[in-house]
Amino acid sequence: MTDDVRKAGSAPDDDITTRALDEARRAIDDHARMVADFPAPGIDFKDLTPVLADPVGLSSVVTALTHGCRGIDLVAGIDARGFLLGGAVARELAVGVLAVRKGGKLPPPVHSTSYTLEYGTAVLEIPASGIDISGMRVLLVDDVLATGGTVVAAAQLLHRAGADVVGVAVIMELDGLGGRATIAEGLGADLPVHTVVNG
Repeated sequence: MTDDVRKAGSAPDDDITTRALDEARRAIDDHARMVADFPAPGIDFKDLTPVLADPVGLSSVVTALTHGCRGIDLVAGIDARGFLLGGAVARELAVGVLAVRKGGKLPPPVHSTSYTLEYGTAVLEIPASGIDISGMRVLLVDDVLATGGTVVAAAQLLHRAGADVVGVAVIMELDGLGGRATIAEGLGADLPVHTVVNG
């Protein structure tokens, strides 16, 4: 982020974010750790933790996630790694951040949605009082896009609370799991989905 103070909802210019995309991809190549047979046999897991622990990696990834963002009022980070990224992206965009929590983590009242996973069901929640997100243009942030179910559930939850989810930004999209297609089916094919890398 440049030293000048940006007005709320403005993004770094495209030259800055394009350079950050290149730097972030190099940082991921240099620092991401491959873990075989995790979380199940036959799956190679790319651990982004070392990328985010590196100051250049973190800075470039955060700026890269803002690529193409315009007119954002709020960033929503998905539990749990989306919290790390969401707060940093919100600061970069000079807007606030909202944590989309797993069920049972927030005091009532809450807006809540349950959704189906490969292995069962899960619940996401946001506060139902103390913050009014009606009419806000929201960028949804997470670390990885896999099957897309969590992103769709989070966006639908935000919509029900009156927000307009205008984009999704993730560090990595996992190939072959259909996440982008799930988002298109559940939220519309015109919703922008920005990824730093595919893996």
